[in-house]
Amino acid sequence: MYIQYSGTHGLQEVASMTKSTKYVPNAKEQAYLDTVENPKYDRQIVKGLDAFYDGREPEHLRSLYSPAELESLVAIKGTERDVESRMPVKITRHYAELAGTSNAIKKLVKASPDETDDLAGSEDPGHQMDFSPVEGLLHKYEMGLMYVVSTCSSHCRFCYREELIARKDIERADGSVAPKGLAQIGEVTDYVRSHNQLVADNGGVHPDTGRGKLREILMSGGDPMVLPNTKIAAWLSALAEAGVESIRLGTKEMAFHPDRFDAAFLSMIDNFHEAYPEVGLRLMVHFNHPDEFLQKDGSGNYVENPNGSLKWVEATRRAMEQLTGRGWISIENQSPIIKGVNDDSDALRIMQRALKRVGAENHYFFCGRDIVAHRAFNVPIETAWHTLNESQKGLSGVETHARLSITHYKGKTEVAAVTNEPIPGVAGTENGVVIFKILRNFADASDRGKVCIVGRNPEAIWFDGYADRVIYDEAGLFEYSRT
Repeated sequence: MYIQYSGTHGLQEVASMTKSTKYVPNAKEQAYLDTVENPKYDRQIVKGLDAFYDGREPEHLRSLYSPAELESLVAIKGTERDVESRMPVKITRHYAELAGTSNAIKKLVKASPDETDDLAGSEDPGHQMDFSPVEGLLHKYEMGLMYVVSTCSSHCRFCYREELIARKDIERADGSVAPKGLAQIGEVTDYVRSHNQLVADNGGVHPDTGRGKLREILMSGGDPMVLPNTKIAAWLSALAEAGVESIRLGTKEMAFHPDRFDAAFLSMIDNFHEAYPEVGLRLMVHFNHPDEFLQKDGSGNYVENPNGSLKWVEATRRAMEQLTGRGWISIENQSPIIKGVNDDSDALRIMQRALKRVGAENHYFFCGRDIVAHRAFNVPIETAWHTLNESQKGLSGVETHARLSITHYKGKTEVAAVTNEPIPGVAGTENGVVIFKILRNFADASDRGKVCIVGRNPEAIWFDGYADRVIYDEAGLFEYSRT
């Protein structure tokens, strides 16, 4: 593997980070930060299972766990199968009330002994830490991703960042072991400037990796929207001053606590846009199921508008309309396909149509990652493809932009097709094939667009399920080794 910050120039970049001092905003940043309001938000969060064990849970959560379910969870408490050691339990009042009429939402946030039946999986999915030039920043692709916080308002049981949320020790490429740390403004902005200066001095490409300018940063975690406005604003302005052209804010708060997108938050981003109009802002929302944002009647059916479209939950509609009404923000949704949650073509069809109608794009659907205990959540790759493919039948062309991605160690890889018929004269294709295509590739993305064809295995939930069925591997997915 080519680690992006190796090489002479990369070592200079990393060395310069160690000299970073406390970040001090310049006059323009400070003028913007002085406009930011910082209200407190009452999410009415319940943390942990102890309140349920002791009968101290709020009334609106009384029906979330049955006595038998609680008994089964108590039985494994303190053992290696303790579900809260794998992923802490946490839920907001808004989300709990939605769960009252939705089995899908219950499945998203309810702990179950099933999730620790099999703890196989990677503590660092995708070997992301191999691409961390400074703590809390990943620079694997053409953009950067930052861990700016290590929690969310509620915790999805399938979380791709379970190792960060649960503060687990991770072995790094250099052999050191420690929990993942959070990004610091000074270190990240120093790195952005250093990287981009090397790119500029070398004719537009990095001398070691071949990458271009680091133009885009994703603020992630955890969920940045649990931070106060002042901290979000500090990141936005500092990244803008460092020359970042576009900033993404990854969040599931639109589902967990849509009232977070209030007048103070909107004022904060409006003032940012006024101060830095050339910087793009993208909100990457995370709806997994239409029950997270659509109204239901007493019979559990979605409520229709007079024209047949579906009504949104009022708080979520208000938040979404305020954001989509600002034409300089783009809203994109992405979601894994999770067993027992949204492995349902009808639910995915409803979600894609409803999101597009209000101005949000359908970005990616994902096959589950190889996180610890992934077998409890992942559906087979071919099932995920068929589910998404069926869901897009009956949608218009603009509603079907989402692709199905699975994150290989080399990068995001599209599950491009699953066929049923053999390819005449080609051994291993008797039951059809799966075609993978690399969408995003580390360093200079030299493998983007390359494909891999494997014989079908309807039970495969990860690439290793096809290791003995490779027919053609231009992409090198099955030749990968961590070096």
